[in-house]
Amino acid sequence: MSIFSKFKTLAAGRRELDELGIDPFDVQIDRIISPTEGIIHGRHTILAGTNNYLGLTFDPECIAAARLALEHEGTGTTGSRMANGSYSGHRKLEQELAGFYGKRDGIVFSTGYLANLGMLSTLAGSDDMVLLDADCHASIYDGCRLGGAKTIRFRHNNAEDLAKRMRRLGERAENTLIIVEGLYSMLGDHALLKEIVDVKKEYGGYLLVDEAHSLGVLGERGSGLAEELGLLDDVDFIVGTFSKSLGGAGGFCVSDHAELDLIRYSSRPYIFTASPSPATIATTRQALRTLSAGSHLRKRLHDNAKRLHAGLNALGYTLGAQPSPVVAVVFEGKIEALQFWNDLLELGVYVNLMFPPATPNGSFLIRCSVSAAHTPEQIDTICEAFAKLRVTA
Repeated sequence: MSIFSKFKTLAAGRRELDELGIDPFDVQIDRIISPTEGIIHGRHTILAGTNNYLGLTFDPECIAAARLALEHEGTGTTGSRMANGSYSGHRKLEQELAGFYGKRDGIVFSTGYLANLGMLSTLAGSDDMVLLDADCHASIYDGCRLGGAKTIRFRHNNAEDLAKRMRRLGERAENTLIIVEGLYSMLGDHALLKEIVDVKKEYGGYLLVDEAHSLGVLGERGSGLAEELGLLDDVDFIVGTFSKSLGGAGGFCVSDHAELDLIRYSSRPYIFTASPSPATIATTRQALRTLSAGSHLRKRLHDNAKRLHAGLNALGYTLGAQPSPVVAVVFEGKIEALQFWNDLLELGVYVNLMFPPATPNGSFLIRCSVSAAHTPEQIDTICEAFAKLRVTA
């Protein structure tokens, strides 16, 4: 047996893509024109698969903040915060995030993936129990696996199934970590968070909500689903990322538990990873200020999401959820989805193609992510591309 034998199935799938002449997982954007436009294969293309929900990647104030940080603090920290020390911006961002959520404190990680990996692998050890929604992100599964916790899945958005499993745990339920997401990234559906909180109140435990895709999207202030439903006080840990609405890279956790600070001294993904660059911290702080200043970007985002959802629904496509910034079109067959994705790209529309096991229920998804920076005309152009392919399907 070769060390590469485990990749035989993957290699066969790659050969299939090569034979079709389609590779949705190695798209090169030759030039970025704006948050919503780029050049792909020499063709002017609408970018509708970037998770750039508020369109802040080209925000002049964010760019100016990054430029100033580069000039005064250099290109990188060249090490972890524990080894090399924190720059002042790291701690200020943590305090600003905590204030944004009304929580006691926060901790910043170098990526959103590392935020889940770092928090979950440290919070839930081999003697602990985790109950997580079956549709949770891979980083959540990986964090639980790294910590060695006993992990049990409950059916997606099914509070009754969660309650049944909590009952079976007996006294252990009081020390169980429950994990859900605010907005699920594949289909764009919301967690049934009120019902999940009710189960927690009945049986005990701790609740962690990953608001990666709902930060900047939901809530009056844009802090996510927990805020929108008035449940911030019922959530023990909120995890999120800077790579969606905040237009950068990095991740965080905020909490009212004083023990959050101990994560810094025990989380290997935090201790042994280089800290975010000064420019990344500066742009994130500015983006958070922009997000906190008003709701105009959120309103534009939701208007665009409703416009795209309504347009695709009117064309007869099967959509994954009610209107949200993630608009997923469901396909039953892999080849059909592959060809559709490629045809869209040739029509000048870039979206995401999602395959199992990343997708729920073994489905194949054409996943659009809407931005506040999209114009109504661009949304209509996306719908027109889908309409052309509907006619020829």
